[in-house]
Order: sequence, then structure tokens, then C-alpha cells
Amino acid sequence: MKHIQSMFPSEDGSREARYELLDLFETVLAGMDKRKNPHRLILGKEEHVTADYYQRIIDQAELPEKGFGVKKSVEELVKLLDGHRFLNRQYVANATPLPNNASLAGSLFMTLLNGNNLWDVDGTAAAKTEVQISAMLSDIVGYDRQKSTGFTTWGGQGTVFQSLRLAIANACPDANQKGTPHHLYAFCSELSHFSLFKSMQASGIGTDHLIRIKTNDDHSMDLADLREKMKAVIEDGGLPVYVLATLGTTDTFGIDDLEGIRNLTEELESEYGLPHIYIHADTAMGGMYSFFNVYDVEDNPLRFEDEVLAVLAGYKSHFQHLGLADSLVFDFHKLGQTPYATSLFLVRDRTALQAVDLDPDETPYVGNRGFGSYHTSYTLECSRMGSSIPIYASLLAFGIKGYQELLANYIRVNTAFRRKLTDAFPNAAVTNEISPVTTFRFYPREVRYHDEINGSITEKEVLEINQYNEKIAETLGRFRSQTYFGSTKKQRYVYPADTRSPIPLYVQKFYSVSPYTTVEAVDEYIDFLKARIEPCHIITT
Repeated sequence: MKHIQSMFPSEDGSREARYELLDLFETVLAGMDKRKNPHRLILGKEEHVTADYYQRIIDQAELPEKGFGVKKSVEELVKLLDGHRFLNRQYVANATPLPNNASLAGSLFMTLLNGNNLWDVDGTAAAKTEVQISAMLSDIVGYDRQKSTGFTTWGGQGTVFQSLRLAIANACPDANQKGTPHHLYAFCSELSHFSLFKSMQASGIGTDHLIRIKTNDDHSMDLADLREKMKAVIEDGGLPVYVLATLGTTDTFGIDDLEGIRNLTEELESEYGLPHIYIHADTAMGGMYSFFNVYDVEDNPLRFEDEVLAVLAGYKSHFQHLGLADSLVFDFHKLGQTPYATSLFLVRDRTALQAVDLDPDETPYVGNRGFGSYHTSYTLECSRMGSSIPIYASLLAFGIKGYQELLANYIRVNTAFRRKLTDAFPNAAVTNEISPVTTFRFYPREVRYHDEINGSITEKEVLEINQYNEKIAETLGRFRSQTYFGSTKKQRYVYPADTRSPIPLYVQKFYSVSPYTTVEAVDEYIDFLKARIEPCHIITT
């Protein structure tokens, strides 16, 4: 067994074993650094994926009869680096950040401890940090830390599912035993993330009972449409139980009016004698900007530029109302710059979790033990990773001001990018408000974005412009190993003059999520666009 034992961390704190482990980490880091090129997104040699690529992998996969041993196995792992994207300044496709060093150390720490965060006896460090970060972030969003609680889960999707579960239990206390009633309804923006659609499937309510609400020109939920559709459901015998308020939509960073949504639901509760309508704030994308809730905009201690400060002040006017939500999410693996998956589900009233908690007799592994005081049997997971540790490490490393500087830079970069984009391409329109992301749409000739959103253009013309942008997205995608721009086929809906059916708009995306993406780098992105988009198809200066 000695050779088997040598493949594990030491039991006694052996210096020799520690350096053997460090040597493995050095092998990985050196292999990665050797393949880095700041002017390319891809590590090492790019692998060309043919139609039969994954079939060949299936055919060639072979489990060794005799193991390679640790060192050779890690050397094999290093080969996987070739062709993998590295999150440097060349990645501007989506909100996938370069994890900061403290969070990487926290992830290693989490992995070495290997605790199950279901129970503090098995996950002592993760339980402690989970309680700490929940208290810290409760202060930021306006929750009472003595009444709130939180736990880490599998991304924003997990928090939407957890919150819908709480909404059902709140409105129908016997649903856990008798099943989900068939008259429940949930509401969300037409631009909200598909997480709620999937959760409606999984919860048994059904996607036919998901009502999508139109959006305003700033991509926020239209409250008049929300009121009209909620009243229609109620008067038809349905029961509204859940509203998803998105503060930072995935593609355009649209911010719903949380205060307005809360006022509206309370009015309907009073008017129709309804149980509490649960509001979950999907802050997976925008939640980090709540760090400006405590920023003195008037004094401006970090001396942000006027244009940047105006945007941040606008965010503060929305995010200062987060305390009105029944729950929300912090996806640190987005703008928090931590590794996947590091999401915190934060609940305003911890007693709400009692409605979905298990009886101790149902959890004989932990629930009926006389020791341990942190049992999270109300989570959907039984095995739960201690991702609160890398979040905690990141919060300590940056602090409030560090995050404020980082987040403000995303706004600064996008402001510069928008200006230079429209200067370089007179046939391009910026299609969202200033935020960490810029969505933009190209036109074969003159810009017709306002015609599209005002409904003074035909369906055929909109579809032709969509096809034009789809071709551009495919062209840019072929060069994604150099610079990777994003795209989306649903930036917003428009209603052309000759149809009542909504038509989605296709756009390109520029996402600034790297500390290396600075104003000085913006010219590189514009030059890339100029070089890669065929001059005969795109009018440039």
C-alpha cells in the first residue's frame, strides 16, 4: 500500500510530501504559462474540431490496467491546456471572468479540506465562511443580518429553483406533501434568463404558467404590462405566487424596477386578498454593483470620471432597494472574479427555509445526531461544495473599495468602446444602456435601430438585418482564438409595422470582465473588428 499512500496528501504534515504536491502544482502552472500569449485567447496550439472529433475521443478512450502514477497523470493533464481559451483581455464574449489569485487559493483550500457543506461537522470551514459572507452581503443589500441567511449553490439557476420552491411552499403550505397545485403562476421579463423556464418545468407548475412581461426601451420590465397580466391571471382563477425581477439581464444588463414591482404586488395582494407574492431578485449578473450602495456619490472618494459616476449613481438608485426582495443571488463567478461555481443564495427571512426543511428522521446521516449545529437539510443538494471559501477569500482580498474600483473600470472601458465603435462604423448602433456590456447591431447601409424599436419597419427588413448580423457573428467567431466577441439572437423584441408578432433582434456583444481590459486596449478591439469584417459588406470610415 505504500505506493498507493504516496499518491495522497501526507497524514502527518510531511515536508517531503508537501513539496511533491507543490511540484505537481508547479507542473500545471508552468505548463499553462508556457502556452500563454497575451495577443491570443487560446493556450498553446489550437485543435481543429472535425465532425467526428468527439466520436474519435469515444473510440480512443482507454482506461489503463496499471495506473500511470501521479506525476505522469498530471503531465497528461497538461496536454489538455492546448486549445483551451484563457480568460485574458482578448475574451470579451460573456461574463466569464479571470479568477483572482485569492479565490484560486481559496478553491485549493476548499479542495484540500474536501468538506461536505451539508453539515458543519464535515465542513467546518465552509460552514463558518458561509455564515460570514451571508452576514457581510446582507449588510450590503439592506437585509438584517440577524434575520437573513444564505447558502452556496449551483449557480444562478440553483437560486431561481430554490426561490421558486420557497414561493410554492409559502403560497401552498401542503404542496410538499400533496403536490404542486395546478393554478399557480409565475412572472418574468421577456428578457430574463431561461433559469425560470427550466425551474417551471422541474417544479411541476409547467411552462404554460410562466407569463412573460414586455420590456421598456431600457430593457426593464414594463410594470403596466405586469399589472395587466397579473390581474388577468387572478380574475381567471389563477394564483400569482412568484415574480422574477432581473437586475442585470444577461445580454443587455437591463435593470427591473424592484421597488415598483414590490409596490405592485402588495397592491394586488390587498385588492384581491392574496397570499404574499414572492419576489426573487435575479442579481446573478448585476449583484456586485450593490457594492455601490455604500458609495458616497456626492463626495466621490475614488474620483471616478463624471460619466462613470453618473452610471454608478443610476445603479445605486436601483440596487438600494434590494432589501425589498425575498431573496437574491450573488454569482461571484461572474463579475466577482472567482472560479466556477461560486453562487450565494441570500434569503431575507431565514425562517422561510423551515417550510422546505426536512424532518430529522429523513436525514439519519446527520439530522438526528446530537453534535454539530449547522445542518442545511433545507438545500436541494445533499453533497454541497464549500464554495463559500473562495468567495470569502475574494471578499477579504478586495474589500468594498477594491470591488468598486474593478466594477467602475468595466463602465469606463465600455464608455470608450461605444464611442470608438460608432466613430469607426457609422452603420453600427449601440443597443443598450452603458453597463459592463455593450450590445451593438450592424446595418447594411444606414442605421435603422430607432425604426425597428418604433415599429416603422417591415418584418422582412428586420429579418434581413438579423441575417446580416448572424453572418457577422459567424465571421467573428471563426477568429475567436484571437479575440472572442459575443453575440445573441434575442437582444430585445420589436414589433414591425406589418405584423403583431414580436421579432427578436440579433446583435453582437462586447463584455468587459477582465482587469486587463482597459481603456488603452479598446483600439485593439476596434482594429480587430475592422480587419475581420469584410469591407465590401460593412461600411467603415
